[in-house]
Amino acid sequence: MLQLDYHIFQIINHFAISDASLNPIMDFLSQDGEYLFFLGIIIYWFMRTKTNRRMVAEGLIAACVALGINGLIGLLIYRDRPFVHHHVIQLIQHAANASFPSDHATGAFVIAGSIWIWRKRDGWVWLLLATGIAFSRVWTGVHYPADVLAGIVIGIVIAFSVHGLMKRWKLADNILCSIVDFYEKLESKVWKNKNISHS
Repeated sequence: MLQLDYHIFQIINHFAISDASLNPIMDFLSQDGEYLFFLGIIIYWFMRTKTNRRMVAEGLIAACVALGINGLIGLLIYRDRPFVHHHVIQLIQHAANASFPSDHATGAFVIAGSIWIWRKRDGWVWLLLATGIAFSRVWTGVHYPADVLAGIVIGIVIAFSVHGLMKRWKLADNILCSIVDFYEKLESKVWKNKNISHS
């Protein structure tokens, strides 16, 4: 299994030579693609609709849970980065820390999955971007395919699990709604005070 994983890694990583014109895109996705998700979350939140704010709140909770699980797995099943033991085409600098599972893949897919649950059309776009980020981590030489596949599974499973929990567990749903409502009251008060001071 590990040999197959490394063989697939070599095929994808070799694209950095055979398709070098795409390296700048892969560099961007691998290092900075996650910031597009941060920007997306901010934009959805400040669109100021109840649905978007529930979606963002669920997504952030799911991301914290998923990345926490990644941290535990990394302690229990430690795997070195590909460049530690193999000659790889490494396009970006990275610390030689735990490779499995991929935090980038997990983070991208947990947010993309959360968006898809609430906004199907937007969600497909975010899932496509998340796929690009996951693929780029192998292309640039910092993850094995199994690392990103595990991240994808964890991200999607946790996104759906948190959403399902909120639907079934009324107390958790009520707490989340109360937090969003409290924020909106504060926000409304701030905007009202601003308008008064400018009038």
